[in-house]
Amino acid sequence: MNFVVEEMEQLLKKGYYRQMRRLDGSQASRTVIGGKECVLLSSNNYLGLTEHPEVKEAAKLAVDRWGAGSGGSRLITGNYALHEEMEKEIARFKREEGAITFSSGYMANFGVIQALVDRGDVVLSDELNHSSIVDGCRLSRAKVKVYRHRDMEHLEKILRQAKGYRRRLIVTDGVFSMDGDLAPLPDIVALAGQYGAFVMVDDAHGTGVLGRRGAGTVEHFGLEGKVQVQMGTLSKALGSAGAYVAGKRELIDYLRNKTRSFIYSTAPAPAAVGAALAALRLVERQPEIRAQLWENARYLRVGLKSMGYKVPSEDSPIIPVLIGDADKTMHLAQALLEEGVFAPGIRPPTVPQGTCRIRATVMAIHTRGDLDQALSAFARAGRDNQVKLGC
Repeated sequence: MNFVVEEMEQLLKKGYYRQMRRLDGSQASRTVIGGKECVLLSSNNYLGLTEHPEVKEAAKLAVDRWGAGSGGSRLITGNYALHEEMEKEIARFKREEGAITFSSGYMANFGVIQALVDRGDVVLSDELNHSSIVDGCRLSRAKVKVYRHRDMEHLEKILRQAKGYRRRLIVTDGVFSMDGDLAPLPDIVALAGQYGAFVMVDDAHGTGVLGRRGAGTVEHFGLEGKVQVQMGTLSKALGSAGAYVAGKRELIDYLRNKTRSFIYSTAPAPAAVGAALAALRLVERQPEIRAQLWENARYLRVGLKSMGYKVPSEDSPIIPVLIGDADKTMHLAQALLEEGVFAPGIRPPTVPQGTCRIRATVMAIHTRGDLDQALSAFARAGRDNQVKLGC
């Protein structure tokens, strides 16, 4: 297996070699890495609900009532009343007729796309969609057409050329995980209607964050009832683990019977479901948490821009700080860590060549002191590493 060594050497040479950082603290506003307390500026725990007492208590109660694991797939022995209650709550929250839960967002996208399209069909996918969407498309056996990021003229051109296919699926992230920008959903829905396509939205980073009630990008754009497949995760703003798909009753029944990643996976653990259920109810009951998140995002974004950093998106709590060069990006990330701020560098293949960045994310539980420390660290680390306006 010499190729393993050779390919690892190439990763090192290109600056793409990855190592894991071990956290010795929780997903709170501050954590511990390598024995050092750091402001955590990389978590998808947007609302801070992994630390909420009600969420943690719900997880404990679920373990006490249902045990540590689910024991099998939902269709065999792992279907608990707790799972069904979670699905009813999600459907109500998303204003859909039904919902189905998965063990992870990757398994949801991976399996659902394969269940919806096959040979003779076509999938139209945004070029910056999450890897789980990309892999689901590749393995679906449908023809895959990639349109330029958020480019509706390009999407329409492909749709015009795709009239001969049996089914036409447009799939997009709602909030793009590395750029933080939103899909132009109103335009996508309009084009789908015009060309006889249907739409799937991955709302992993929108659920709990966007919309008047926090129901996500579909609610944000006022498109309830017009997006056929709404996928989202329980692992980001909802602070737990797992994923869901919401839609018409017949769609959910179809997915239960056709989605291999659902049929052949052990059901989500009771603790994760109990925690997510409590978090979902908090999102609806306490909108002030979401308001604090947006205020924190605004404060950090304005501060970074005032220093001269290139921060392109203002659509979400994901704040990409574009650097460009991989080595400069990783040196900046290390310098930030030494200053007590954990905000990792992102390189290819996660992002396109030449667009390396620090991906900063804020949480509702960050204090003004946390954010001021982060801004001071960016100022010092940027100056010392000469990376301001590095793109």
